[in-house]
Amino acid sequence: MAIRFEIIKIDPSGARLGRLTTPHGTIDTPAFMPVGTAGTVKAMTQEALEGLNVNLLLANTYHLYLRPGHELIRRMGGLHRFMAWRGAILTDSGGFQVFSLADLRKVNDEGVRFRSHLDGSEHVLTPEKAIEIQRALGSDIGMLLDECTEYPATHERAASATRRTIAWARRSKKEIETTSASEANPEQAFFAIVQGGIHKDLRRESAAELVALDFPGYAIGGLAVGEPHEISCEIARETAACLPAEKPRYVMGVGKPEQLVDYVRCGADMMDCVLPTRNARNGYLYTNEGPLHIKNAEFMDDPRPIDEACACTVCRRYSRAYLCHLFRANEILGAILNTHHNLYFFLDIMKAIREAIAFGNLSRFSSELQARLEAGHP
Repeated sequence: MAIRFEIIKIDPSGARLGRLTTPHGTIDTPAFMPVGTAGTVKAMTQEALEGLNVNLLLANTYHLYLRPGHELIRRMGGLHRFMAWRGAILTDSGGFQVFSLADLRKVNDEGVRFRSHLDGSEHVLTPEKAIEIQRALGSDIGMLLDECTEYPATHERAASATRRTIAWARRSKKEIETTSASEANPEQAFFAIVQGGIHKDLRRESAAELVALDFPGYAIGGLAVGEPHEISCEIARETAACLPAEKPRYVMGVGKPEQLVDYVRCGADMMDCVLPTRNARNGYLYTNEGPLHIKNAEFMDDPRPIDEACACTVCRRYSRAYLCHLFRANEILGAILNTHHNLYFFLDIMKAIREAIAFGNLSRFSSELQARLEAGHP
């Protein structure tokens, strides 16, 4: 097996404590993956990520294909060697990024024809091409090409995308089985992505068809695209129940700190989101008393750390006043320190969630976390 997944304990809510073994290390689950879209988690060095005990991050096929190009990365020995990363890597297929290019792409049964957001050049991404690119990258886990629908999407629109995603998965399966494994990572695994919008019958249909193809793991895609959080969780829970219990489940693109435990209770083993890094660069910092905007004048002479309850190196050393100054002066160090804190905050929540599952008190932890974080929201 390219990857190995072991379930250690299951909470009454359905939350799972597990261990995912990959060619580049073992990950305790449920796990949060920092997003390193172009082969870098913005404002973080690899050493800093290792210092946060990150051992699985996400990179993006679409962006790396356009720049610097998958063939260059192949010649460099694969993405791990290219970016000097010792841990595991999951690569998204690029489907969501192409979906986001609404005015620059056209989808049909063959694949997606799109124009680069960089230079306007035209490209075609097919299920087979997505596998080829990720083979060159040599990630530990690759994702199949899917069609993500917008919210709201009619049943007819979601059904069309769901059946196209299933057809693409069959083609991807054939491509995986009939082509050479990645030289950079012969043990590479590929996950299928369940689609269906907010329509439960389509989610069940998608899951059943993809499970029959027997992939080593499954993702729940098409959430966090504008639907209410309650509906997102309802669909995640419904979909997870249709997936093999012994295989890892990845809920894509979620969520806010107070929402992480909700998705874990829906059965998610893996999650990713750009919020901690993107918001950090905009001066939006997470704390145990709710978020704060470090650029605000009230912090200009505030000697306290970002969060007095946080043990990260930023909170142990730097004041809000200094971070406010860095942000207002547009200093690079501001983005670096903000990102470090926000990532620590997310990862620390995930660690606490794992501990709560292990000790059987996830329900109490969930209530306390959400009450604490939501109370601080404006």
